[in-house]
Amino acid sequence: MPTLYRFLTHDDTSEFCHKVTQALDKGWQLHGNPTYAFDQANGVMRCGQAVTKHVTAAYSPDMKLGDQ
Repeated sequence: MPTLYRFLTHDDTSEFCHKVTQALDKGWQLHGNPTYAFDQANGVMRCGQAVTKHVTAAYSPDMKLGDQ
């Protein structure tokens, strides 16, 4: 059973939380701790969270991971 991996990123706003929540609602699981970094070029904090999901379909680089 293949495991898919995604790294979700966004500015440190509620939209990031919604993005992660939507992934969890689709069956993705948190992988590791969230990350935070200051984006000096844009003057904002950025968040990141890795998520994984086991799937029955064979992995293909053409897969749209957000649709899984």
